Amino acid sequence: MDIKIIHKEQAWRLRHEVMWPEKDLDYVKLKDDDEGTHFGLFEGEALISAVSLFVHGPEAQFRKFATLTSHQNQGYGSRLLFHILGEAEQAGVKRIYCNARSGKVSFYERFGLIPTASTFTKGGKDYIVMERFFG
Repeated sequence: MDIKIIHKEQAWRLRHEVMWPEKDLDYVKLKDDDEGTHFGLFEGEALISAVSLFVHGPEAQFRKFATLTSHQNQGYGSRLLFHILGEAEQAGVKRIYCNARSGKVSFYERFGLIPTASTFTKGGKDYIVMERFFG
């Protein structure tokens, strides 16, 4: 397994396939994708998992975290998340957060993220903002 920085277009394809296959590709594009760093976890040449990290001074957000359905619950996403948490901490970030699908809260808790009181619904799915502080 290798983790490397990928082009936003690679992230878009994986996001689309995993998160919103019933929507148009444009639905998974973020208006600030050019400001983020996109990370991909590869097995050989195959992109298995991707996430986008947006650092803004002392805060960072990771977004659009997706792992191929066929490879979920096998540690791929965990390895990638651990990597980007390290990247954020190394960049001097004091707080990192994400918009977690409500059914994935326990996954993020294993990495020290805690649920906040902030929740919302988008595209018929419920989300909760989760955060972790460094230092």
